[in-house]
Amino acid sequence: MIAGVRTSRLAAALVVAGLGAAIGLQVVRERHYPQIGSPVDEMRISEPEAISRLTLSFKSILADVYWIRAIQYFAATRLQKRPIAGQDLLYPLLDVTTTLDPAFNMAYRFGAIFLAQGVGGVRGRPDLAVRFLDKGFARNPTKWLYVYDKAFVYYWALQDYKTAAHWFAEAAKVPGSAEWLPGLAAYMLAEGGDRRSSRFLFQQMLQTSEHDYVRKNAEYHLAQLDLLDAIDLLNGMLNRYAQESGTRATTWEPLIARRWLGGIPTDPDGKPLTIDPRGRAALDPSSKYYPLPAEPTSAPPPHPGAHNVPAKRPPA
Repeated sequence: MIAGVRTSRLAAALVVAGLGAAIGLQVVRERHYPQIGSPVDEMRISEPEAISRLTLSFKSILADVYWIRAIQYFAATRLQKRPIAGQDLLYPLLDVTTTLDPAFNMAYRFGAIFLAQGVGGVRGRPDLAVRFLDKGFARNPTKWLYVYDKAFVYYWALQDYKTAAHWFAEAAKVPGSAEWLPGLAAYMLAEGGDRRSSRFLFQQMLQTSEHDYVRKNAEYHLAQLDLLDAIDLLNGMLNRYAQESGTRATTWEPLIARRWLGGIPTDPDGKPLTIDPRGRAALDPSSKYYPLPAEPTSAPPPHPGAHNVPAKRPPA
């Protein structure tokens, strides 16, 4: 019995090693012979459901094959950094993969990243990424991560903060979802400028969460929202001073001298606020509340799992 188990494990290891070697060989081939076209150009993809009916008991194995083909196709596109023949094959490959195996979690999550990411001359298709994740959630309604990924597509690829906030909130409604999801929804609303809704969600977290770290996170973001409101008021004073004096204030002293302020404004920890070169109130970069959510960022945060994409699913 033990010998049989060892033999099975050895065979499985050889299969995984062979798949890894095949993918590595494909990458080398694409690097040195970039003009040969897509590794899936020869494949003709028909209706996914028809393929599923024809494969009978081999659906899981064929799903792995189509998943590897999808990875090869995406890698070929990245290496050539230009549109390649049949560049619209990525979604059909992923569609067939997940029709053959509707519970193929890795294919849904990484496939959505592939679809949303533009490379070189090939534009990303966040609309297809959203459609693909909708398919995954429809077939796996307990997988809140698909709704989370959908929200991230709206944030990362489309920079649509309000829609992202909506889908983060929808992900939070799925039983078993992470309790920090409402915080992400609130943060997205703040990024989109909807402070009142954001404040409401953080206050709900503060009042209802059973975990201390969630409450502390809510308190932190509520303090950021208070700072945004305070900076708006200070900018109103700075604009009024500029209109009345004909010059812009570079320190808080002129406003204090006019008794508009009782002293130098600070963040909740006592760190003084500053006046930037444009003459606007700003948070000191050394403040623990910096940067404030309404300030634009140079790039969206990396999507979890955006690197080290495995070619083969791990054993269940």
